[in-house]
Amino acid sequence: MKKIKRVFLIVADSFGIGAEPDADMYGDEGTNTLRSCFETGRLNVHEMAKMGLFNIDGVDIGTPAVSPEGAYGRMREASKGKDTTTGHWEIAGIISKEPMPTFPDGFPEEIIKRFEDITGRKVLCNKPYSGTKVIADYGREAMENGGLIVYTSADSVFQIAAHEDIIPVEKLYEYCEAARNILTGKYGVVRVIARPFSGEYPFVRTSRRHDFSLVPPKDTMLDLIGGAGMDVIAVGKINDIFAGKGITEFVRTENNSDGMDKTIAYAKKDFHGLCFVNLVDFDMAYGHRRDPEGYTNALNDFDRRLAELKSIITEDDIIIVTADHGCDPTAHGTDHTREYIPVLVYGKSVVPQNIGTGSSFADIGASVCHMLGADSSSISGKSFAERIIK
Repeated sequence: MKKIKRVFLIVADSFGIGAEPDADMYGDEGTNTLRSCFETGRLNVHEMAKMGLFNIDGVDIGTPAVSPEGAYGRMREASKGKDTTTGHWEIAGIISKEPMPTFPDGFPEEIIKRFEDITGRKVLCNKPYSGTKVIADYGREAMENGGLIVYTSADSVFQIAAHEDIIPVEKLYEYCEAARNILTGKYGVVRVIARPFSGEYPFVRTSRRHDFSLVPPKDTMLDLIGGAGMDVIAVGKINDIFAGKGITEFVRTENNSDGMDKTIAYAKKDFHGLCFVNLVDFDMAYGHRRDPEGYTNALNDFDRRLAELKSIITEDDIIIVTADHGCDPTAHGTDHTREYIPVLVYGKSVVPQNIGTGSSFADIGASVCHMLGADSSSISGKSFAERIIK
């Protein structure tokens, strides 16, 4: 098998393609993010269609490509849960056998009191809430008394919202670090998230969100690739999700467009290794807000930028487009959805074919290591690289 010089692994955050067999355990029967976007009548993803999106097993919408130009398939999540960190960690080779702790009734009083004592500020809310609604409902009070809006969701998160004029962003980050130190053991949420907002009512969230994540409990594909002397470049919130572990260079992004700008800029540079990209707008701006038309437009925009990336890669490069979970924009509630994820692999060395259904997202990480010549024996997952690379 030919050794690949660079892999661009792009996670279209929440782009699920249909409910998994155990979706009923999560209240997600019948969910399908791709189908919901297709049914808007506006979906136009020509590049992903050519790569085999509508040829994937179980995808019964759209027009399958007569001669797909890439390898295509789907992966089933082996971990317990359906959150961002669990999905990304599994892609990178860690299967989480226990779900991450969640707090549907808010955080215990002992945790809130410790946090208030450390910060010297009153906690407002402390319950599951929509991120945009919580600042609408508590923002003015937070400005008046300098309180911190603490809220959670169906995910394993402790989120802290504060107005930038009242609490500078750097100070908010310090408070998040304090919360991260408190939230351990049975209270060890996956992410503490800074959620700054600005303006006058109605307030708007700013782009200076920052995640303070748990450190992965063991090495991932990132450590293995970096340990083999290659570059591990993180674009978007990848660095936050892995708490920097195994990453040699990272850049933050403002939105999907900025994420693709920076990915394309890296493609024009000379590096050897992995460029791991997260495009969060699908999930944050459209999936959770149950906006199928917005989600569809975002997919169309990404597809156009994907064409640009495809046009500049070299013979030694591979592009993989995938996801980390679903977030069906027509489902009830605002939570993620337990769905299969697509795997679309493109490159001049790729033999087009159906790779079928993988038993875990970790097959992706094992395959990326295999493509780059890094040893993947210490992580979960079964490589499909040898099947698809000339």
